[in-house]
Amino acid sequence: MTETRPVSQVTRGEFRGQAGEYFGIWIVNILLTIVTLGIYSAWAKVRRNRYFYGNSFVDNHSFDYHARGLQILIGRAIVFVFFVVVQVVSVFYPLAGIVVPFVVLLALPWLLSRGLRFSARVTSYRNVRFDFKGTPWGAFVSVILGGLVAFFSLGLLAPLASRWLYRYVFNNLRYGDRSFATDPRIGKLYRAWVPAIIVTLIGAAIAVGLGVMIYVASGAMDDAASKEGIALRGIAMVYGTLIPLLFVYAIAAVLYRVGVRNVVMNATLLDGRHRLFSDMGRLRYLWIVVSNLLVTVLTLGLMRPWAAVREQRYVVGHSGMIIDGDIGDVVASIEASGSAVTAEYLDMEGFDFGF
Repeated sequence: MTETRPVSQVTRGEFRGQAGEYFGIWIVNILLTIVTLGIYSAWAKVRRNRYFYGNSFVDNHSFDYHARGLQILIGRAIVFVFFVVVQVVSVFYPLAGIVVPFVVLLALPWLLSRGLRFSARVTSYRNVRFDFKGTPWGAFVSVILGGLVAFFSLGLLAPLASRWLYRYVFNNLRYGDRSFATDPRIGKLYRAWVPAIIVTLIGAAIAVGLGVMIYVASGAMDDAASKEGIALRGIAMVYGTLIPLLFVYAIAAVLYRVGVRNVVMNATLLDGRHRLFSDMGRLRYLWIVVSNLLVTVLTLGLMRPWAAVREQRYVVGHSGMIIDGDIGDVVASIEASGSAVTAEYLDMEGFDFGF
């Protein structure tokens, strides 16, 4: 008899890639991208994604990435030409420069929604493709408007913007003919936001203190009465404050992103029954990101493949799904209904616009 898993057991992901294997792919991608003046970067993205998708397993089955380099190159070329035309028009018709921001604002949501659809449709698991049904208007509200709300509220409404964003992404995502759905609680999102805002406030206070100390210390060495001395002290204070603030913001962003990921994935259902799962540790992931950055910088980029594999192994290993029922029966049902949907998408992926 076939052994079955208990009902509602967590099925975790597993990443089986190795740094040595990926190094060969990575170094070839770098060299060919340089030789071709960046053109090969489209095919480099395909090779990279095929390696990482193909080594990401759930229940001993890996994901697959079906995009082609030409699709990515054409998508990037369309975006590049669009922005070049916009700039040329602005140069020859200065009054058109007033309209340009609105044109970009109208085009960006369409590019975002098409990019998400492309990424979904070129991804499959057990021969069943994903799909994305989101509209440009949905992208405008969740990404553009949500980003503005978070920015102008100085981050106070960031959890609300995150909720809009992930509801747009997951509520329009499909696996075969089965729908994903999520409705993360705003209270849980704010609890994920609290550590990030605490780090930001403490870090900002320290950064401002450093800036003031630099201003005072530089005044002891220069002529404080001269205009040049005052200007130099001011510049030193600004840089002494701004640089630490950027580091603090980066740390807070990582903490927030991990917390939101856990909340959103644990609130997401597939087919109304099967719950996604994430239990990434914020401090552990922060350590991985920071140490990866240090190792990459100290080795002049040569350890970047090791860092990428290390991070992917942690993320995939702390993700999964809680299957409602026997996983064999559930997957067989999805595969049977998803095969027709998969065939429909084989030649409909479109282009990757790089968003």
